[in-house]
Amino acid sequence: MTKGKPSKLIIKFIIPLIIGNIFQQLYTMVDTIIVGRFLGVQALAAVGATGTITFLIFGFMQGLTTGFTVLTAQRFGAGDYEGLKKSVTNAVFLSVIFTIIMTIVSIAGMDRLLRIMNTPEDILEMSKTYVVIMCMGMAFTVFYNLLASFLRAVGNSKVPLYFLVLAAVLNVFLDLFLILAIPMGVAGAAAATLISQGVSGVLCLIYIIKKVPILCTRREHWKLEYNCFINQLSIGLPMALQFSITAVGTMLVQSALNLFGSIAVASYTAASKVEQFVTQPFVAIGMTMATYCAQNRGVNDFARIRKGVRIAGMMSAVYGVVIYAVVLLILPCAISLFVSGDITEVLGYASTYIRICGGFFIPLGMIFIFRNAMQGSGYSVLPMLGGVVELVCRAALAFLAAHYNSYIGVCFGNASAWLMTGIFLAIAYIFVMRNAERQKTL
Repeated sequence: MTKGKPSKLIIKFIIPLIIGNIFQQLYTMVDTIIVGRFLGVQALAAVGATGTITFLIFGFMQGLTTGFTVLTAQRFGAGDYEGLKKSVTNAVFLSVIFTIIMTIVSIAGMDRLLRIMNTPEDILEMSKTYVVIMCMGMAFTVFYNLLASFLRAVGNSKVPLYFLVLAAVLNVFLDLFLILAIPMGVAGAAAATLISQGVSGVLCLIYIIKKVPILCTRREHWKLEYNCFINQLSIGLPMALQFSITAVGTMLVQSALNLFGSIAVASYTAASKVEQFVTQPFVAIGMTMATYCAQNRGVNDFARIRKGVRIAGMMSAVYGVVIYAVVLLILPCAISLFVSGDITEVLGYASTYIRICGGFFIPLGMIFIFRNAMQGSGYSVLPMLGGVVELVCRAALAFLAAHYNSYIGVCFGNASAWLMTGIFLAIAYIFVMRNAERQKTL
């Protein structure tokens, strides 16, 4: 991505990512649809009540794996293939260590965490069952995310898509089998997701071994390299903490939401699943910027980085306006997928959420672009501070919502966080680029 017209490269890279992210969202969306329709509103609320917890845990691990592979993309852009192989082995070592630690810690503290979040008693046990199984299979998710990140680091965004499509289809059949045929309840939904992601990871590994020799390492590469180790931690940990800080904010909002009961939780869950589904292009644009900026940072082409970010910003803004109008039109049909029978009460809560949050899709898109552009360029502290801004905004709105018993206040938790963080990261990006170009000329 260091040569050629940036707009064409970005579009070519981003399309498979968009499709792949959408199919990845289908993992959780299919879970919630099948759970809601076949196990009931309480089961839907139980799965939804764990969403912020899984975001905290799995978001932390995703931030780590993504950060660990930034160095891989930079060395690929610079043509340092031996250094690339060393970055691969170091990333694997670090991922294994953190996966073991996070699995043990998350399972041990889950019951207390659910109670701290005011999880309604009528869904507490189902919530615990679902999220503990997800944590037990964390290695499957990390396995796929790391290998897919390696492939994207060397410019291949298509192959992870193909395997995700296959896994999404497998997930549907496993959901139906484990929930309806056995039946395992919410545990079946969790198991189906983990098995599907494990299959995706195995397929990625086979493909890398057979088709991507640049990522294949030899025995001499399998040792920790201090400089590589420090570099990857310096990028990976801030990215992981940024995810975690954001997740803590959403957990505070979820805690306020839980006070409104299981119907409100189920409604919010369905609406947020729709929102997460339609905003996947923002995530894909951000992932594209991470690879694009990392490779161009490898050759210190900051002018090209700026140009790519401008193009991505225009694409994101146009999509944000269009998708807001679309989602308002399709929301009744979308909610009916999650809940059977009378959806009037659920739709009322869900519509409030979408109307408020959808109006802030543009700053949400800017967050992904500026955050990933800075992280890909090797600057991780300011993006992490953006997560602190999100946390403060969500915490403030969660407190006010709980104090005034306001569901609208809960919904504004995300909206306010997106707006303020978007502004902060835009300013941070300008500062970082000016500083980087100044250092280049010295």
